[in-house]
Amino acid sequence: QVQLVESGGGLVQAGGSLRLSCAASGRTLRSYGMGWFRQAPGKEREFVASISGSGGSTDYADSVKGRCTISRDNAKNTVYLQMNSLKPEDTAVYYCASPTYDSGRSPAPRRFDEYDYWGQGTQVTVSS
Repeated sequence: QVQLVESGGGLVQAGGSLRLSCAASGRTLRSYGMGWFRQAPGKEREFVASISGSGGSTDYADSVKGRCTISRDNAKNTVYLQMNSLKPEDTAVYYCASPTYDSGRSPAPRRFDEYDYWGQGTQVTVSS
């Protein structure tokens, strides 16, 4: 069983920054990639960013590329999402997730149906 707990969300003005954290327990995350997704009201859950088990490879959605950085601290079993230059359209509930398989040196996958463990989500609201 894997437990994921996100934190760091909040209300921020456009142009501001937030750092989300995802603390994991129950699985040795060192060998597993991790992903961040988000879901806005009335919209489907979408991929934001993912990272490989070692942290050496990352992947970003075009909508956040250049503004977000995913990283991890395996000693703390924690994955982070640093978000800068936030826009109102970034408003959503952000989820971290652990995939069903070890992606090796590649970042975790973009498809949400390839993940089997999800956190409860943290709300990010960006005001204009």
